[in-house]
Amino acid sequence: MISKKLEQAINEQINKELFSEYLYLSMASYCSSIGLDGFENFFLVQVEEERFHAMKMYKFLNERGGRVIMKAIDQPETQFESALQVLEKTYEHEQYVSKLINELMDLAIAENDHAAKSFLNWFVDEQVEEEASMENILNKLKLIGGEGNGLLMLDKELAARVFTPPVK
Repeated sequence: MISKKLEQAINEQINKELFSEYLYLSMASYCSSIGLDGFENFFLVQVEEERFHAMKMYKFLNERGGRVIMKAIDQPETQFESALQVLEKTYEHEQYVSKLINELMDLAIAENDHAAKSFLNWFVDEQVEEEASMENILNKLKLIGGEGNGLLMLDKELAARVFTPPVK
């Protein structure tokens, strides 16, 4: 059985994961509107990943005797200046999510909940990968100045990304 405090914190994180899904859908829409279909695809894959994260937490909470309580999702940002700005905001957002996951882990440790710690380890590792991925794309965008042929080449690269649900 999960503690009420940890149950509430995981519910909050589910909401944050769903917000991330919503944010990345907004970013996908922006990229589509400026003709960057590869970037749109990249963010649509991110949408699926965030949904996967939320549902993984949903299942865990239910398995531990908790109850998932759905809350309103804040409206994401919808206006951006460029693909570069979108990636800057994405990187910042992933750093924020890492902070939230670390705080959840701190709570699991404080509650001495070994099952939650084991479960959250996956998310800690996932956030390392998420931040590195976003930073890599952001660095490429900065190198090419966020425009021109380099932008189009990166767009083509991002068009090849597909969602593959993690095994674990």
